[in-house]
Amino acid sequence: MKTGKKGFNIISRSGDFTTHGGYVTGTLNLSNLSSILIHGDEAKIDLGLIHAKSSVERGIKFSTNKEDVPNGELYWVVWVTVDQNEKGPYYAGVAACPMLIDREARRGWKILPHHVNRMDDALKRRIRVSELGPVEKKALRNLLISHDEKMWENSSEELKQALAVDEEK
Repeated sequence: MKTGKKGFNIISRSGDFTTHGGYVTGTLNLSNLSSILIHGDEAKIDLGLIHAKSSVERGIKFSTNKEDVPNGELYWVVWVTVDQNEKGPYYAGVAACPMLIDREARRGWKILPHHVNRMDDALKRRIRVSELGPVEKKALRNLLISHDEKMWENSSEELKQALAVDEEK
């Protein structure tokens, strides 16, 4: 057995490896993972979220203390994993986590372990969107459908129910 520093490998879409840590812990393949940013009733795909370099995160100093961002606007990071079943590709794992950003003050709040855990949930094909409000659920649902309606149709009833919104409200 070779000795030396080994780490945790992340395989990106391009097949590049990024090594983290100092222990042999395995490989995390992000090739089926995407990220969506929701702000109010607008949802958009922003792959920069995967490495905390999204358009809204750049230039922001983050804190784990919400009180440091009293004027922060609520943003949602949604991790989406796609997979293939007998019907074809589908949205397999979807998990959301919040962050606050005050662009003017260049300050933000997020709990990185929560973001990592939600990413892990999505990669493990779990649906974790109960924290989203109806406006955000509708924005996410609409984006997933407009991005690929067939993938939405192939997705689980659990996801469809989790993102169901009462249109009369």
